[in-house]
Amino acid sequence: MLEQRIQQHFIDSADLKYQTGPVLSKPISQAMQALLACVTSGGKVLACGSGVSGLLAAQFAAQFVGRFERERPELGAIALPGDPTDPSADGAGAMDADRFARQVRALGQAGDVLLALSASGQSAAVLSAVAAAHERDMTVVALLGNAVSGPPSAPGAGHSGSGGAIGRALRETDVQINVPHERAARIHEIHQIALHCLCDGVDAQLLGEQEVSS
Repeated sequence: MLEQRIQQHFIDSADLKYQTGPVLSKPISQAMQALLACVTSGGKVLACGSGVSGLLAAQFAAQFVGRFERERPELGAIALPGDPTDPSADGAGAMDADRFARQVRALGQAGDVLLALSASGQSAAVLSAVAAAHERDMTVVALLGNAVSGPPSAPGAGHSGSGGAIGRALRETDVQINVPHERAARIHEIHQIALHCLCDGVDAQLLGEQEVSS
């Protein structure tokens, strides 16, 4: 019973990756170009996310500043501190909805990029950060989803794929990478591979193509 449940996790994760790969490759490529334009012009990336998404934002910043898979000069990225232990942080009712926005207003400049993550697409703190980034003439790259509370259902069931309130707040010059799924765990897995693609793509543009090993 337990082994079957474990195997089902692998199957569900693999299925979603196969489904979303062709759909998300274009917006991930657009996001990659936005990051590349930012760092090659002396800008920086401010990464933020509520709850577990904040851990992914921190991982991205660490790999962007340090290295992904190849040695290279450091690239500017800062993970904005949040509260990854708050299970309700990725929702519309955050206790401190302005925590990321304050940091964006303090640190962000025109030409920088805000990398915003929210598995629900409804995080009040991330939504406020997007508004603050727009005030600073920053481009927003948003990794979103349609995670809901309660039992998970099939990918995309009952959703338009808009990425919630955050998706609706984006401008035409922003980039949305939206995972049309209701289960947060699956969305986080796709967000992680999307972040890996962004790091790899920027490295490839800066250092040249390298054969991708399995």
